[in-house]
Amino acid sequence: MQYGVIIAVVIYELAVILGCAAFLKVKEKKAAVAGASEADFALGGRNMGVLTLAPTIALTVLGSAHITGVFEMSYGMGAIAIWFSLAHVIMIVVACFGTGLWVRRLGVTTVPQAIKDMYGPGVAIAISCVMAGQVWGVLTLECQGLGIVVSSLTGWSIEKAVILGGVLGILYVVFAGMKQVGAVNVINATVMYIGLIIATIFVAAKMPGGDFDFIKEALPSSEGGADFMLSIFGNADLMITFAVGNIIAVTFCQSISQMLMQTMMSAKNEKTIKKSVWIAAPLNGMFGVFAVILGLAARSIPEYAEYGAKLAATNMLVDLLPMWLAALLLAALLAAILSTFAMTSLTTATIWVHDIYKGYINPDASEKKLANMTRVMIVVFAIAALCISIALPTILDAINWVFAWIVPVFFIVVFGLFWKRNSKVAGTALAVSWILNVFWSLTPLPVAIGGIIGGLTNPYVTLIVSVVILVIGNLTCKGEPGYFKAKGIVPED
Repeated sequence: MQYGVIIAVVIYELAVILGCAAFLKVKEKKAAVAGASEADFALGGRNMGVLTLAPTIALTVLGSAHITGVFEMSYGMGAIAIWFSLAHVIMIVVACFGTGLWVRRLGVTTVPQAIKDMYGPGVAIAISCVMAGQVWGVLTLECQGLGIVVSSLTGWSIEKAVILGGVLGILYVVFAGMKQVGAVNVINATVMYIGLIIATIFVAAKMPGGDFDFIKEALPSSEGGADFMLSIFGNADLMITFAVGNIIAVTFCQSISQMLMQTMMSAKNEKTIKKSVWIAAPLNGMFGVFAVILGLAARSIPEYAEYGAKLAATNMLVDLLPMWLAALLLAALLAAILSTFAMTSLTTATIWVHDIYKGYINPDASEKKLANMTRVMIVVFAIAALCISIALPTILDAINWVFAWIVPVFFIVVFGLFWKRNSKVAGTALAVSWILNVFWSLTPLPVAIGGIIGGLTNPYVTLIVSVVILVIGNLTCKGEPGYFKAKGIVPED
């Protein structure tokens, strides 16, 4: 166990998290707004500028799947794992020039609120429950990522390590909500890239030949290795099922999920969101390049490959880097996961408090009550996720299943805003897509179908089914006109 590394990492995280929380509280008191509203806690007062919004967009979706998940997938399938990160670049562009602008324009606090305005309470409550569960599912995977990083630092089992990571994740957001997340993200994004670049250069110098060229020969000849693992296009099967599958899953889920949309709702205005894409997209996408290179290097060296897919890369980093650099890099990796952990716990709590608790249980709850209830639910959902995460599913496989639930929501929103709204058609598209998503994972249905169709991943299934039902339903059934046109809502100047 490297006590110096773990102590340095914990001190760094606590200093940044608690320091930002204290700063925001002092600033709040000076501004005479100590009684912060729920909107301030959940959405930062809708006043985030580019310098805060851009790193928050990038880090909100740059969590365990980008780091430990890409390490894990690089171990099994090679360089094609980069497509998970490239898919997020596409998604951020779609969100910053599309869905993010729409939710900011609507002035809602949650995505289900927008659905309720368009389609009524029936469809909205269904999406509230499923979206809260979907984001919470992502939260369980973030817990696993925290556990993997902490395990590499301490030598503890991943099951024990998630507890320390979970405590830090709760502290990341529970004091000041979205404002705290934004402030911490600005610091962590800077540290993350400085640490990642320096560490990658340093690791390269430690590799055979002093660079990463050895991977070209070592990887294909390693146990279980193959030539296709050196190409970002992999083979035909992986390109269809993994690369394109991830583009579908990430683009059509994350660009409408409350997880990212809550960040967009916090922006000062639509212009801020558009400007943020030029920082957020590269910041997020380039991270995958470093993660794949380091993952392939660990996979190519037998002594680290022995650790297995989940621990090979992180253990390599701890062993090869000097203590100060290992602490800096792993603090940055942990911080990136903590950011997503914080946003997923805040998002799940916001949906539950705003859509379910206020909407159906206590409509007259005060803003202070809602803010405190959100804090309580952050802790409750985080603890529940910590308990579930010890099952340790393969991170990117689980992500695809979780993302597939929200793919139909993207098209329901697009069709409802710009074409036609019919609650029965929307409800049917959701129900059929969700049922098939369950059957596709938990029954032999894909095997029974076989062929190309049977080999498709869950996001393909929910995409195809929902779009077909929505198109046919809107063409054959009456409905209200697109919401923007019906309400006369236009883009901001």
